Amino acid sequence: MPVLKTNDGTEIYYKDWGSGQPIVFSHGWPLSSDDWDAQMLFFLNHGFRVIAHDRRGHGRSSQVSDGHDMDHYADDLAALTAHLDLKGAVHVGHSTGGGEVVHYLARHGESRAAKAAIIAAVPPLMVQTAANPGGLPKSVFDDFQAQVATRRAEFYRDVAAGPFYGYNKPGAKPSEAVIQNWWRQGMMGSAKAHYDGVVAFSQTDFTEDLKKISLPVLVMHSEDDQIVPYADSAPLSAKLLKNGTLKTYKGFPHGMPTTEAATINADLLAFIKG
Repeated sequence: MPVLKTNDGTEIYYKDWGSGQPIVFSHGWPLSSDDWDAQMLFFLNHGFRVIAHDRRGHGRSSQVSDGHDMDHYADDLAALTAHLDLKGAVHVGHSTGGGEVVHYLARHGESRAAKAAIIAAVPPLMVQTAANPGGLPKSVFDDFQAQVATRRAEFYRDVAAGPFYGYNKPGAKPSEAVIQNWWRQGMMGSAKAHYDGVVAFSQTDFTEDLKKISLPVLVMHSEDDQIVPYADSAPLSAKLLKNGTLKTYKGFPHGMPTTEAATINADLLAFIKG
C-alpha cells in the first residue's frame, strides 16, 4: 500500500491514480478516501490525476493516539502534497475535509494549489459561541462523543441510515449498500481518532483562515443539509473568502457527493475548467 510517513511517525495511506492536473480529495468524519469513489473515477476518466488519503486514525492510516486536530490534519495534507511534489493542484474537501483544506491553504500557503472546493463543509465554525450565536450548542457534539465512546457501531449505523444521506426524510428511498459502505468506512477507523475528531471539526474556528485564502474557492452546500446547517456555514464562508463562489442546492443531503454524484461532479468539473 502506498503510505507516507509524517514527521511524528504516522503512516498516511493514499491513492494516486492517473496523470494530468492533480485533484486532491479530503474526506469527512469518520470516513476514508473510499468515500470519494464516485469523484475519483469520474475525474480520472476526464484526464485528471486524482489523489485521496485516509486522514490519520481513519481508514488504513495509523491509529495513533495523538494529533487528531486541524493543525495535524493540515500538516499531514501538506506532507502529502510535498511528498508527491504536486503543482497547480485543486483541493476538494467534504465536511471535515473542507475544514482541512481551508486550514491547509491558510497554514501552508497556496504555492502548490490552483483552486479549491469545499462541499457541505464545517467552516467557519460549527459550535455555538457568543461570537457565533447561530452555531449548534456544544451539547450536540458532547453527545456525539458519548455515542462514539459507548455505542459506536450502532451510532454510525444510525447516522448513515438517517440524516447523513437524508434517508430519514418522507419519501426517501434508503440504499442499504450506501448505508453499509458508510458504516464499513467508519468502523475501519480508530475510536480515539473519531472521538477527538468531533472537537476538531466542531470547535475549530476557520474565520481567519478563510480571510487569508486568495485563490478561487467554490463553496457547495445544500439548504437541506442535516449535519452541517446551511445558514451558519456556506454563505458565511463565501463572504469571508476573497475569491469565493457560493453554489446552493435544494433537497440534497449532507452526503451529496455520493447520492447526487452526477450533479456534484458536473459542477466541480465546470469550476475546475472555468
